[in-house]
Amino acid sequence: MSSALLTQLEITPTGGALGAFVSGFDAQTPQPEQILRVKRALQDHRILIFPDQRLSEEDLLAFGTLFGPLFVPPAEVPVLGSADGALTVVTIANTQGGYLGHGEVTPHSDHHWTPYPSSGSLLYALEVPAQGGETSWIDLIQAYEALEESVKARIADLKLITYNPFLRKGFGPFDRSLQPPHLRYAHPLVRTHPESGRKILYLSPAYDAEIVGLDAEESSALLETLRQHILRPEFAYTHPWKRGEIVYWDNQATVHHRRPFDAKQSRVLKRVSIAGGRPF
Repeated sequence: MSSALLTQLEITPTGGALGAFVSGFDAQTPQPEQILRVKRALQDHRILIFPDQRLSEEDLLAFGTLFGPLFVPPAEVPVLGSADGALTVVTIANTQGGYLGHGEVTPHSDHHWTPYPSSGSLLYALEVPAQGGETSWIDLIQAYEALEESVKARIADLKLITYNPFLRKGFGPFDRSLQPPHLRYAHPLVRTHPESGRKILYLSPAYDAEIVGLDAEESSALLETLRQHILRPEFAYTHPWKRGEIVYWDNQATVHHRRPFDAKQSRVLKRVSIAGGRPF
């Protein structure tokens, strides 16, 4: 590849706690050196924003496979859009289809309750509301590094079971009997990033969870303290979507949440997730 194309590729931090914009990049025809630079940049910034893309569904799937095999959950472990295959239409308001509606979506990482959570996701914006619907990402590496040393020592070897929200009924207290023991997967509360080796506070604030080996009261108290820590604003970046943007985020090292928007407005985003390994 010519040095001119590498010069055109620019990676500019968002100015928030994490994230960067990638310009001079065409997701339909990316060049090998550009792809390698994007992969390195994801480790540094956790989320990457690609403006002004024009992709078909086939293009989006092909772009995703540059970063690994596409995430497909086990048949017995439901996730958002389980019936859709590798590509999910995440939200559509004021029309038929899609998921998640127009309300707030609380902080979470995707597929945390599966045996092999996805390593990353790409979300492509086709329509965005005039106001609202912003997505915020939170850096779990920074959250871990900001913990007091005594807390790091306390949680270093703990395992976390995250319960599948798609097995619950309604919005009342979570009934753990709905998720049988053979579908409960214990992952490290402090996981190691498989590429950078950095430590991650691997907890989704929105999901029901328990710490293996602790009684219910101690587990709940510790998790609530950690959830409040993760939600500190200095770890976050909020992104106001524009049509044609792709956001690629490291699902191993971030959680994300969405602000509500007017149900009369249309918001259409398509998601592709990348397969991951067993957390360690």
